[in-house]
Amino acid sequence: MSPKPARPRIDLGVVEALDGSFQPTVQLKYVDADDLYLTWRWEHAPDDPRVLYLERARVAGVLAELAAALPTPLPGETIEAALTRSLGTGPLVDPEREADLLGRLAAALIPAELARELDALLERGIRPRLRVQPSPSTGQVPWEALRVDERERLLEHLDVATLPPATVRHSPERRVSPWDPAGPVVAALDPRVPGSAARAQLGSVLGRVGADSPLRKMVARLGGRLRPAGSPAEAFRRAGLTRDVLEPLLADAARFLYVGHVTTAEHGLDARLHLGCGAETTGRAALLGGHRPLTAADLVLGHRPDEPRPWRMPNRVALVACESGGEVRFAEPTGLVAAALHAGAEYVVSTRWTLPTDAGVRRFAPGAAADTSVIAPAVVAVDAAGDAPDPVVALGDWQRAQLALWRETGAVAHAPFTWAAFTTTHG
Repeated sequence: MSPKPARPRIDLGVVEALDGSFQPTVQLKYVDADDLYLTWRWEHAPDDPRVLYLERARVAGVLAELAAALPTPLPGETIEAALTRSLGTGPLVDPEREADLLGRLAAALIPAELARELDALLERGIRPRLRVQPSPSTGQVPWEALRVDERERLLEHLDVATLPPATVRHSPERRVSPWDPAGPVVAALDPRVPGSAARAQLGSVLGRVGADSPLRKMVARLGGRLRPAGSPAEAFRRAGLTRDVLEPLLADAARFLYVGHVTTAEHGLDARLHLGCGAETTGRAALLGGHRPLTAADLVLGHRPDEPRPWRMPNRVALVACESGGEVRFAEPTGLVAAALHAGAEYVVSTRWTLPTDAGVRRFAPGAAADTSVIAPAVVAVDAAGDAPDPVVALGDWQRAQLALWRETGAVAHAPFTWAAFTTTHG
């Protein structure tokens, strides 16, 4: 076995010389081996990396606690059992227990040496940016929500984003799509999946969207930018919203907003979006009854066997769906997020774990009120972040507001099982 790297030398000169004329950014990468290895480097000082290892015994216990707290089903567990465990008695619905868990996660995973470098900037009023590339064992860690002192969280000190693998962001085939703040927005909002009733496994994730819903108002604000075109009422639960409809619309769009179902299989390229694609649709996934899912491989390689052509994605993509960013838990993180980046996206919003629907929260969380809503506010926030000059900061602003309400009220509507699930991958 190779020797462990020595603890890194602390040289605050790498950050002390900064004058605040730009936002310093640090890349923090984790690698799973027998132990957990990590490295970090400041983008303005690429030749001065730090390397460290954390003994697996130091991190395994608290990572297992996190997995047991999340609404993602554990091996052999049903979704109903997972929601009962997580929302019924888990720490993420209790402010004191949640803060304790997230504090112990921070202590286990954030090296003291890096914390000192960050503090040296913060003490001088300089707000850094942190770009984290997780390993499979740390793929569900909500870095933004980690408690770094008695009260405050990482996102209150830093702007936090996910860093895609170098093989994705530096791929020679990758061409980042231009950003047009007034450009078209392609929206697939709870599309109807052929053969799935509203209450079925691949049924509605939003439920009834009433005339006074903030989701209707969100679509109304898009106005003529909306693709496919239609009224706010027509934007939800569209039938026939297939890959052949979406592909040409995305090629010259500014943004893509997907709210629906994502499922994963044995490898990242088989991660699937569920659209309105029927049995006649071509693609790389097997049929599920009368429905053919759209896989990450379809995006990267094309879905037409007689005319393989990669998809073209807009600059900004948001995938509001269960574990839409779950590819980081694979040894080869090549799922929907990587596919979107490879196809032209610069920013991709995704989720780390299963997102309970409003109906699920009302049913399984004892403290939920009859009108508790978690998904609609999240969709509205993600949509607004997509139009912001800096989507990372904008999504973080919403998460900070949710954190403040969570501290103030302890209401499950603001619990971190929703807002801390979201991350922005910036490539």
